[in-house]
Formats: sequence, structure tokens, C-alpha cells
Amino acid sequence: MSARNKPLAVSRRALLTGLGIGAVGASLAAPGAASAEEVATNRHNRLRFATFNIHHAASPDNVVDLERIATVIESMDVDVIGLQEVDRFWSRSDFVDQPQWFARRLRMWKAYAPNVQLPAERPGDPGREYGTLVLSKWPIIRRHNTLLPKFENGEQRGFLEVTVATPAGMPVHVATTHLQHNNNLEREAQATAIAEILGNRPRRTVVTGDFNAETGTPEISTIDSVVDDVWTAVGDGPGHTYNTIDPKVRIDYVWHSADLTPVSAEVVTDDPLASDHLPLVAEYKLRLH
Repeated sequence: MSARNKPLAVSRRALLTGLGIGAVGASLAAPGAASAEEVATNRHNRLRFATFNIHHAASPDNVVDLERIATVIESMDVDVIGLQEVDRFWSRSDFVDQPQWFARRLRMWKAYAPNVQLPAERPGDPGREYGTLVLSKWPIIRRHNTLLPKFENGEQRGFLEVTVATPAGMPVHVATTHLQHNNNLEREAQATAIAEILGNRPRRTVVTGDFNAETGTPEISTIDSVVDDVWTAVGDGPGHTYNTIDPKVRIDYVWHSADLTPVSAEVVTDDPLASDHLPLVAEYKLRLH
């Protein structure tokens, strides 16, 4: 295994210091990641982030096509992207290890958080996993997943955080999440937990995800109280992301801390039926001083 592809060892002390939270398992790998030379020679102070609920790579008519999702991600030319509804070893997605497949196909670093873990569907197979994934063009140097509040009959959700070593010479913290879809009180509890994790004055932080709630709801207002909504800052139009057949609501978001300067925000419609959500891309300018 080359030094570039060797998973990073992160101590609990470093994790707690860097992210200010406790530990719940998440996987980390760097297949085909950007080399040290690329990091050194491509230094810049603009970074592109995105969020995309991939619906386990299934289109609205339930055709699973990982390559189609990968092509959409490639077309966005992002540095870091948060993905939701990512499968490992499910029959509905042909038993593929989707985090590993996307990381290899796109040559990006990955951090995966399996928030739902179920027994295998076939004897001898690995157990099924379902959760969130961060893919990064640049090295992921820390990662952590926090399980969010879950009500009775709810689905376990999580808040996956990573720290990325950017070519601008400063780390950026990126998180992704997927809140409960059918219980607003549960979402409010989850949003409150996220706000507590982020704290009052987060620095160099981008939060992505499918929040299953529209602007103005209590859960979105809670997140708004600690980070800024990129669409409100620089978006044009309604910013609807769901559903792709007839988009009428904005429930997918990218937020940022006050020390990042938003440049642009765009809902990507190049292949609207790759998933049941449309991806959202945001570009920021990093303040170097």
C-alpha cells in the first residue's frame, strides 16, 4: 500500500481537539487521492462544495445506476461533496459497496458513516449499511460521526464531520447529514443537536445535507442561528431540489460559517432524473488572513 493510499491514523485526542466531539465509528480511505505535489502546485483560495441525496443511486423509476450518479458528480467539478442515502451490501443496489465504488471511480478521499446497520440478506454476506458519505478531492485528515436523536419508530440519523487539508494551506471542516423525513419534532431535536455540536462561532465550516424541511421551519431556523444559508446569500430563484420530476420544495442545503465568503450557488439540473433529489453546489472564497 502506498503512502498516499494508506488510511490515516487519527488519535482520539486529535479527533477531540480538532472537532470538539466524542467518537462514533466512521470509515476513512484515500483511493487515488490528490498527491502532495498536486496539493502544492494547485494552491488557491476558492473551493466548491456540494450536497446530493443519491437515493442509493436509484432514479425515480427505481433504476440503479452508479455510473450515472458519478457522471453528475464529475460534472459539478467539486472539491468536497456530501452524499446521503448511500448503501453498502443491499440487494436493492446489487450488493455494491457504494462508498468504495464512488471513491475509486471518482479518485477521491472518502469518509463513510453507516447510521443504519442491519443483518445480511444472504448467508455469509456482510451486514447491510446505509448512511452518509463525504468525498473529497483533498486529503481528509480527521473524521467523526455523531448519532442524532431518534424517536420511537424513527430511522437512525447521523452528523458526519470531516476536516479537509485544502490547497489554500488551511483546514476546512465539512459536515453532512440527513434528517428524519416524517417527523418535524424529531427533526427539531436533531437540528438542536447539530447546533450544539457546531457551537456559537464555528470557523471554516461548511454544512451540507438533506434536511427534509423548508426554509422558515423551526429546524431550519435552528441551523440558521449558527451558520449561514448559501442560497439566501447568493442563490438565484427558488432553489427547489425535490422532487426531480416536479421540483417544488427546497430541502437540500449548504450552510457556511461567517468566515467563508460565498461566491455562487447553483441547483444542478444537467441530469435531473439521476436521483429523486437535485444536487446543490456552492463556491466559496477562503479568507487567507
